[in-house]
Amino acid sequence: MTKDKSSREMMVPLWESAWALVGVAVFSATINVLMLTGPLFMLQVYDRVLGSRSTSTLIVLFGMVAFVFTTMGILDFSRGRVLARIGAKLHARLDERVCRAVLRQAEHPAARARPSSALRDLAQIQGMFAAPAFGTIFDLPWTPLFLGVLFLFHPLMGWFAVAGTILILLLAVANQVLTKQSQLAALRALDEAEMRSAAMRNEIETVLSLGMRASLMRRRNTASDNALKARIRASDLGGGITATTKSLRILLQSAMLALGAWLVLQNALSAGAMIAGSVLLGRALGPVEQTVAQWPQIQRAWSARKSLSSLLAALPDTDKPMDLPAPKARLVVKNLAIAPPGGRATTLQGLQFAAKAGDTIAVIGPSASGKSTLARALVGLWPPAQGEIRLDGAKLDQYDPDRLGRLLGYLPQDIVLFDGTVAENIARFARNTDPRAVVAAAQAAAAHDLILSLPHGYNTLVTDGGKELSGGQRQRIGLARAFYGNPIMLVLDEPNSALDDEGIRALNQAIATARRGGKITFVMSHRRSALAHCNLVLMIDAGHVRAFGPRDEVLVQMMNAAPDAMQPRKRAQA
Repeated sequence: MTKDKSSREMMVPLWESAWALVGVAVFSATINVLMLTGPLFMLQVYDRVLGSRSTSTLIVLFGMVAFVFTTMGILDFSRGRVLARIGAKLHARLDERVCRAVLRQAEHPAARARPSSALRDLAQIQGMFAAPAFGTIFDLPWTPLFLGVLFLFHPLMGWFAVAGTILILLLAVANQVLTKQSQLAALRALDEAEMRSAAMRNEIETVLSLGMRASLMRRRNTASDNALKARIRASDLGGGITATTKSLRILLQSAMLALGAWLVLQNALSAGAMIAGSVLLGRALGPVEQTVAQWPQIQRAWSARKSLSSLLAALPDTDKPMDLPAPKARLVVKNLAIAPPGGRATTLQGLQFAAKAGDTIAVIGPSASGKSTLARALVGLWPPAQGEIRLDGAKLDQYDPDRLGRLLGYLPQDIVLFDGTVAENIARFARNTDPRAVVAAAQAAAAHDLILSLPHGYNTLVTDGGKELSGGQRQRIGLARAFYGNPIMLVLDEPNSALDDEGIRALNQAIATARRGGKITFVMSHRRSALAHCNLVLMIDAGHVRAFGPRDEVLVQMMNAAPDAMQPRKRAQA
């Protein structure tokens, strides 16, 4: 998606609210026209009421003014409500889309380590609509109306007002130029401080156990101090310009009054027009002054819009693939090469094998050989850099990601449980979950008895990623989650890493159940116990396949290769 398309994507909610925006523009036009009531009332009081000394005229005029100002207040209130709802609609319309983009961005490990400001940016844009600054934008185009009325009073008053307006606009431009870099620096430093705080919070046990809190706090505090200093610099600059603008506006109004008085002395203007001219200048400069005062918020909203546009352009929504029939347990991997998302160097190359229903493949190899990389590729998390993975003849990307996830069962190395009950975690938080399906998954994973032993069984609440459970308990509940929905393929990455002897027996029982059930099962492990119920072995070393085939044949190859590997050492010792 190009940047123009992403900008249009962000504009869609505004197009959908076009008539509401037209209504806001009409309200603004009416409000600004009614704003002439105050100066005209002063003009009539000075030139007509005081001259005729007519109380009845004063009462009638005041009644009209009261009605007009009441109407203006209602319109201004209604305009604010409409703008707030337009902002809320924009937020509701883009919220899910932005969240999807944030989640897709998190698929890249480097991006996952940094906090995302996208949802905060969206809230910043939404808040702009509810703030006075956005209403001021609709008032700005009516400044020429008040300047035009001043020209009708006297050309000198008109040109004086134009000069004052230009002067305040120049201050607004100076505000933008001087504070832009400070605002950006503050946002960057704030993001860094939040990232460091989140990292400390997520790994607080490691931080405390190794005595790292003070050191990491110093790094976090440095980023926070930088953010604070940048915000103070921006605040000082913006506050100084805002104060200057306010003082200048008051000075200009007084100067306009003095100019009007001089014109009265020259018999070129009435006393009422003198007072009305000062009020009109204040109204003409009001939107400009408010824009300068609200400029930091406008600037943040504009930066947020640019940031969101870049995110949506980089991560466009893709068309949902056509629904395919339920696949059979048949997997083919051809000339597969995998690189981490965002990286160029491949960590797996040249993989080629096939598996059918009932096959249980032990993927073995030393640490960092590529076992976890293959696991992520098999469940569609990391796309192939070369080659292909086909499930029942279709590439993995031909399945909708959510549907593919339901067809597969995945047990990652790091088990994370989400806030909710054990049953909800096993059911993957699906709607209208059948309790029998949850129990069936736990039984297939040989975790039913373990779950019943928890304080509230399947209704035991899990919080903070399941930290209240042991590593083995989380792993076995994660295995039950992988079995949920009767998937056709299981990918178990180091499933026995946190298990005791009882847990390993339960794991072997679950693998045997999966094999009898006609599932394809991959078991990534460096433990020999993982081979017990596997009929195939895939040996990976340094990102390449060293052996693949029936378990006993591969084990014989490995045993035969071991003496050869020792020959150079023996000769050297001799």
